[in-house]
Amino acid sequence: MKEVSDPRPVRDVLAACGLFQGLDDQQMSLLCDMGRRCRYRAGETVFQQQMPCPGIFVVDRGLVRVFRSGPNGQQHVLHLCGPNQTFAEVAAIGGFPLPASASAAEPTECVLIPTDRLQTELLSNHALCHQLLTGMAFWVRHFVQLVEDIALRDAMSRVTRLLCDLPCDANGRIALPGSKKDIANHLNLTSETFSRVLRRLMEKQVIESEGSRTIRVLDADALGDISDHRE
Repeated sequence: MKEVSDPRPVRDVLAACGLFQGLDDQQMSLLCDMGRRCRYRAGETVFQQQMPCPGIFVVDRGLVRVFRSGPNGQQHVLHLCGPNQTFAEVAAIGGFPLPASASAAEPTECVLIPTDRLQTELLSNHALCHQLLTGMAFWVRHFVQLVEDIALRDAMSRVTRLLCDLPCDANGRIALPGSKKDIANHLNLTSETFSRVLRRLMEKQVIESEGSRTIRVLDADALGDISDHRE
């Protein structure tokens, strides 16, 4: 990890993050005072599973893979964190070792709110506690939905659900949040199955590919119907 030598103001980064959007100016100023900017090269390790948690990370630019490693070295991608998203918040707030590892999937800059300063502030700052608990509730809901998707949805439904949930521009373009290999792993699919589902959607003229990381939606209604098993 390299700490940026000339830190830029972090308020805009934190204000754009959903975890902190309920904070007032005073609470936000406290976090801005704690935060420092860190930069990672593509492929660089941010932290490793079971090490002490350095703090809450907020992605400013780039992409971070958060994953768990099994005894045999096999990895499962828990989530892919892009701009305005956070990771390691549960361990930072709970004060326990990191349950997963993280690495930069591309050149990445983050704002880090150190665990020690955050924990000290949480002892007396009830408003900050409430906001972070609200954020934790969001992540619980997110992971319940992910487990439900893996257990109850087939490959086609998982992929279309993901595409429906990703932001789309005015021309129907979706930027995939990572490599197809990592997205497939996150959905508990093989890369081959993920690619096969995309080809089937292209054959149905529901989507078209515009490069390795961009999908254009041609028929949003059909995509939603397939995701909800209404095709």
